[in-house]
Amino acid sequence: MAQKGLSSIKILLAKVGLDGHDRGIKVIARALRDAGMDVIYSGIKQTPEAIMDAALQEGVDAIGISILSGAHMTLFSELLKLRKRKKLTDMLLIGGGIIPPEDIEKLEKKGVNKLWGPDTSTEDIIHFLKEKLLQSE
Repeated sequence: MAQKGLSSIKILLAKVGLDGHDRGIKVIARALRDAGMDVIYSGIKQTPEAIMDAALQEGVDAIGISILSGAHMTLFSELLKLRKRKKLTDMLLIGGGIIPPEDIEKLEKKGVNKLWGPDTSTEDIIHFLKEKLLQSE
């Protein structure tokens, strides 16, 4: 079968917790849209429950979280628990923000598919999503 195209990738982007700084995630949203992906941005101050409910309703391929508040261990752990409980483990859970390298390693071992720091190129994120989601059926 032929490969699926970028337009077949649907991603939900969200700011989780009390973090209200959304410039970075808006840059990511624009880059993913410009690459041809279907992007839903749910906005700032989302709860893990609201994010997972939206992901389920929208039928997305990936959930992208931006977090700068320092609560990444707690919030990503909650997102992982909800993803499993709602049987959404086939959806990628990715994210970025101000997360120390040792915490990135711990969260990825727990099941977060990929985390990036603030200097990550949007091309790196697009490449990762292509690699993980555009496979022959």
